[in-house]
Amino acid sequence: MTSNPLLGTFFHAIGGASASTCYLPSQKTKQWSWGTFWLVQSAFAWLIMPLIIGYLTVPDFFEILRDAPNNAFWGAFLLGAVYGFGGMSFGFAIQHIGYSLTYSISIGLSAILGTMTPLLLHGQVIEYFNRPGSSIVLLGMILSILGIVFIGVAGFKKEKDLGELKHSAHFNMKVGLALAIAAGFLSAVFNISLETGQPIADMAAQHGAGEFEGNAKLIVSTAGCFVVNLIWFLVAGWKNKTLKEFTKASGIPFGQRFKNTLWSALAGTLWFGQFFFYGLGHVRMGNFQFISWVLHMSMLIFFSYGVGLLMKEWKQVSKRTYLILIVALVLLLASSVIISYGSYYGEQILAAQK
Repeated sequence: MTSNPLLGTFFHAIGGASASTCYLPSQKTKQWSWGTFWLVQSAFAWLIMPLIIGYLTVPDFFEILRDAPNNAFWGAFLLGAVYGFGGMSFGFAIQHIGYSLTYSISIGLSAILGTMTPLLLHGQVIEYFNRPGSSIVLLGMILSILGIVFIGVAGFKKEKDLGELKHSAHFNMKVGLALAIAAGFLSAVFNISLETGQPIADMAAQHGAGEFEGNAKLIVSTAGCFVVNLIWFLVAGWKNKTLKEFTKASGIPFGQRFKNTLWSALAGTLWFGQFFFYGLGHVRMGNFQFISWVLHMSMLIFFSYGVGLLMKEWKQVSKRTYLILIVALVLLLASSVIISYGSYYGEQILAAQK
């Protein structure tokens, strides 16, 4: 496929917007516990949608999965399972320190670790940063990291300004920080899982999948994540006696249970959407595919805080906190533009040298 970093950045932006809104439908579910919502959304995010889209976009989809190399298949699956614990840690961290702090810490760590770890594991750091346009891309990455740091500062100051968590019975800074850091490390593992499953995507490309080749490996990584979450929340649901919320035994009207299922399915579909568009963007980044993760995470953070502004979550913070947030968003936006331009410039130079 012909590389097109500009179009790739656009697809990463769509993926970031999808990821930043995937938890909004949870606010529409009524009379369901968080665990019940999570079971349904995870089924759609990590099993149902990846299977449907994979089957529709990848020729010989199930044959490819059947014939995939064992090391690529099981490596991606097990690393996906590790990421499954990261998703749960993220959810629990929110209960202890709030959305802003959790998002800033975990996604920020994921952006940095998920980008650099695959390069370090393959010994390709020097090689990638010696390519044409790499200095521009590196500048964009530095701005992205600075933007993430400023976002974190803004998140901390927001919680301090509003003081909303001081009265929460669940607030626990030590536990919350530990869970957010764990979520960040484990989230980065998902990118390593996708890298491990690349031979499966290569097989899909040979079968004519084209730009959708990544959908073949995605289901393997997400399936591992789903299995972990399924086991955990089935056991938790049985212990907490919340599994009955799926049935009429709960006393919840069928109409409400049906609406809850639809909203939960939408949340899972939006979550899946981020990596569907991540795949479309990744294959178009050419010789700079390694920056896809930090670009995706930056877009995710940018749009999530943009949504927060639209929802007036920052309305009552101090002017200084608001200014820090605006600076952070400008840095993230500028980093995306610079990374996109650097990738495009580098591709043009390499194409001219051939």
